[in-house]
Amino acid sequence: MNPLPRLDHPGAIDADGHLLEPPDLWDRYIDPKYRDRAMHVRKDDEGREYVEIDNRPSKLVRHGMPGGLGLMDRLGGFVYEREPTGSPYVDNAPLGAMDPAERIERLDREGLERCVLYPTLGVLWVAECEDEELTQAYLRAYNRFIVDFCSDSRGRLVPIAQLSLGDPEAAEAELRRAAAAGVRGVWVPPFTSTRKGVAHPDHDRVFAAAAELGLPFGIHPAFDPLWARQTRFSEMRGASHSFFENVIAGDAVRHAFTSFFQYGTFAKLPDLQLIVLECGASWIGYWLDRMDAIYESPQGLAVRARLEQKPSDVFKRQCWISADPDETTLAGVIPVVGEDRFFWASDFPHPDHPPDYIANLSTLVSKLSESARRGLLGENCARVYGL
Repeated sequence: MNPLPRLDHPGAIDADGHLLEPPDLWDRYIDPKYRDRAMHVRKDDEGREYVEIDNRPSKLVRHGMPGGLGLMDRLGGFVYEREPTGSPYVDNAPLGAMDPAERIERLDREGLERCVLYPTLGVLWVAECEDEELTQAYLRAYNRFIVDFCSDSRGRLVPIAQLSLGDPEAAEAELRRAAAAGVRGVWVPPFTSTRKGVAHPDHDRVFAAAAELGLPFGIHPAFDPLWARQTRFSEMRGASHSFFENVIAGDAVRHAFTSFFQYGTFAKLPDLQLIVLECGASWIGYWLDRMDAIYESPQGLAVRARLEQKPSDVFKRQCWISADPDETTLAGVIPVVGEDRFFWASDFPHPDHPPDYIANLSTLVSKLSESARRGLLGENCARVYGL
């Protein structure tokens, strides 16, 4: 394996790294009641891997897709050869994607202090599990696993729990259970199975529990259910339109984020900490300007009645956003929005982000003031997650 690039700045925290869940995770961690419906990585009649959800082949994660989910390093020329198992999903896993000791080794090689961890299959299957009770069971299993995965890392691997707002009562219960088990934050996809807005008041009990327990609440991209996919250009879907779909993927997160202002969630819960993940960060300057303009206009009357402050002021009090290291315009946005609002994230090991994130990060922070550099690299993330 070629040497991994190393960051020259101390104290860096990857605010959104991923792991590849072991294929037997749900067999090992799911409640016994649901073991016969556990999730698996299977092979079809042509030998191509797919994900099995509730004993049915996935409609979205199929045709060999699992084997490509961890290809970031290989695209960058960093090939970690494993003893072949016959599963491309496992065999293509790069250093640190499936094993906690390997992940610590990777952090050491890259000169990183910590990594905040999110799933891979978890951002995919959740789009098509139609049984909310089973969804909650799958998530409990993953959340038990991620705590165990991080448990011997001395705090260098930071576990984040995944929730589903399709059943707010169950989501609150799981949030409280996972918090007691040791997770440092929670996240949801930018949709709900009930088709209600993420910040709908029916979900306030979940946000209130997160605020009460001091757990940052994240919105992270996921595969969209078929009903939630954009219809303006309905023919632009599938592998032949992967460029288009990946470029616009962050729109769902932006919509979910904006719903917290529409519903006045921040005024109801002034201790809620909201984190916007994996949709870039350079756009946030324009977005706050636009929200402030609408807030002051006749179209903002309902929101003004719920929020006493402009959206930009609320953001600077209760929100943070993770940036991609290759964002060339970010250095101009950070001083305007606030040095203490930004993290950086690798998205390792997913191949839709550049493999040279360390080099890109070095270039990015060279354009920042010393205080902004320290904040982006790790201090902001450490403060929000209590690290």
